[in-house]
Amino acid sequence: MSLPPERAALYLACLQADSARLAEVGRRRLTAEVPSCEGWTVETVLRHVATVYLHKIEALRTATRPDPWPPAGLDLRDAVDLFDEARAAIVVALTEAGTELPTWTFSPTDKTSGFWYRRMALETAVHRVDAELAHGVVTPIDRALALDGIDEILTLMLGGPWWEEGDTKHPVDATIRITSAGRSWTIRLDATTASVVAGAEGEVDAEVFGNPDDIFLWLWGRHDLNMEQSAGADTAVQEFRLRVAESTQ
Repeated sequence: MSLPPERAALYLACLQADSARLAEVGRRRLTAEVPSCEGWTVETVLRHVATVYLHKIEALRTATRPDPWPPAGLDLRDAVDLFDEARAAIVVALTEAGTELPTWTFSPTDKTSGFWYRRMALETAVHRVDAELAHGVVTPIDRALALDGIDEILTLMLGGPWWEEGDTKHPVDATIRITSAGRSWTIRLDATTASVVAGAEGEVDAEVFGNPDDIFLWLWGRHDLNMEQSAGADTAVQEFRLRVAESTQ
């Protein structure tokens, strides 16, 4: 799978901007509680994202899944210093790898370094918002990145081959449509499958719509929908959101 140069540039730019903002907000008060992640503080967010960055740097270096992880001693590092080092290092690692280097990923279809360009940009955006929520200073996510993030969470995380055993606590039997910025995804769910098709063909039980930023953060559990952002069966929408949450854990 080839990542177009303009998308790679977008992901790197967003990764750099959002990681800089996360570092800025993180310095305000490390002990601030993060309302979107129970039991987490801003320090937890910084350590988590730094550890994720370092994990992907190692994956790019070895083309394998780093295991065991994390290495001993990371928890003893100063959280801000660790994050600053890791956010600089992940940009260097991605840039040096380019977008077509064979490597380990959790995608069934994309085993190239380009996968981590998008994934790290989106990982950073979500956790940047976590830190901002802790201080009540949330800023918008890049519109193109948020729209791409909706596609990732639906087609890869929800629509991936994860449900064959029926191991869900939310076996919703419904068809849901997500619409944002002129794009639609139609999702058919049951206990053992979640199929996602681009487009707005066919009848659905419920539809959710709104700006990319709102829908992306709602799918990630960082934003609530208002009454004007959904239509149809409310219970199906609620169960769908819980099924999405399962797919991201």
